[in-house]
Amino acid sequence: MMTAWQTLTDALTPLQFQDSPAGGALMVWHDGDVVVDTAVGCALPETAWHTRTLSVNFSIGKGVMATLIAVLVSRGLLKYDAPIADVWPQFAANGKQNITLRDVLTHSAGLFNITTLTKETADLIDWQIMLDKVANMAADTPKGQDDERYASAYSALVSGWILGGVVERATGLPLQEALEQYLAVPLGVAGELYYGVPADKLAQIAKPVRYFSQDASAVRRKPVLKPDTPEILAVLNDTPAAQIWQSALAGAPIGTASVNKLYFDTSAMNLVNYKNALMPNGRDGVEYHSDEVLQAKIPAANGVSSARALMTLYAMHAAGGVWQGQTLITPEVLADMRKVQIDGMDAVMPANMCWRSGFHRLFTVQNAPTAYGHMGYNGSVAFCDPERKLAFAFIHNFDTTMLNDVRQFALSELALKIADEL
Repeated sequence: MMTAWQTLTDALTPLQFQDSPAGGALMVWHDGDVVVDTAVGCALPETAWHTRTLSVNFSIGKGVMATLIAVLVSRGLLKYDAPIADVWPQFAANGKQNITLRDVLTHSAGLFNITTLTKETADLIDWQIMLDKVANMAADTPKGQDDERYASAYSALVSGWILGGVVERATGLPLQEALEQYLAVPLGVAGELYYGVPADKLAQIAKPVRYFSQDASAVRRKPVLKPDTPEILAVLNDTPAAQIWQSALAGAPIGTASVNKLYFDTSAMNLVNYKNALMPNGRDGVEYHSDEVLQAKIPAANGVSSARALMTLYAMHAAGGVWQGQTLITPEVLADMRKVQIDGMDAVMPANMCWRSGFHRLFTVQNAPTAYGHMGYNGSVAFCDPERKLAFAFIHNFDTTMLNDVRQFALSELALKIADEL
């Protein structure tokens, strides 16, 4: 069995392409055992990656939040289908009195447009300002809704403040304390899951290579798109997942663009909705690796975690909500949480996300109807497949986005295949 999983371990290093010294960490759990625990490259100029390295994993943090909420629902502190205003009366403002926790978790509440809250990226790092703004906001309708009949509108930023505010009110604790008490400590990963990094951890956070230089003022905020080189094409065609892609592509050549189209229909992307969901001023993103943003609470986008913590979290999911003999998520809540609630194209993401209560489907060309998790903006991903008894976490500091990088798919497709063959 371990020989089969070695194939996945060996697949990581070639996927550095020509982006060394950047790298990442990969950790996989299968049927009760850690079967892959590997890393490649440098997280910082003089620091190698390992599976306990802390990294900004963008929207992977949404899956962490959804797990925390499932734990709180299991404890009776929250209800998926009760109005949020029951625990947060201010939230009822502007016609939101009937919006439920599930509406927000399934991105069907119409609360996605960050530009209706603020045009200033500086506001995003002020927790109280953003809680007040989301409590008082009104729902919005995605551009093109009448023609496209979108089933959901991915709340890339706004949802985090709503859900974080709900957690604080339900528990009576600051968000990080609630995360630690109800999730990180029971999972044995305290110090590896954060919404807002302590000052003494800042120097440990992995950063893209563009930050390795001392001139931080010159750092750009957005990744630069790179064309496939002959070397990249050679790796993509040689990686074990290529056999899976070849079948799905029906003879079309393997390359970053062709493989990515197997997972996302970028021709269907509505750029107005995308920018409204992600960019307060319609132009610039947030400098997520700056110290002030790392220490802020932007739960939908700046969660910091290790591959080990994420694998452990999803192993708990795959193990039926139980970890080391302790039930974190009850069977009834877990079954409810796993149900697909939304089935149709999203207004922001160019795909049918098949939203569960806080999680999207696993993007795969193989058969994995029960698999769920969450990917991050940079193409990191963490998920579980309960039928395969599989949990997977891949995080990195490559300078990419999920729409122009296929490393996660090369690794996740291979993991599914190996699990099927055992």
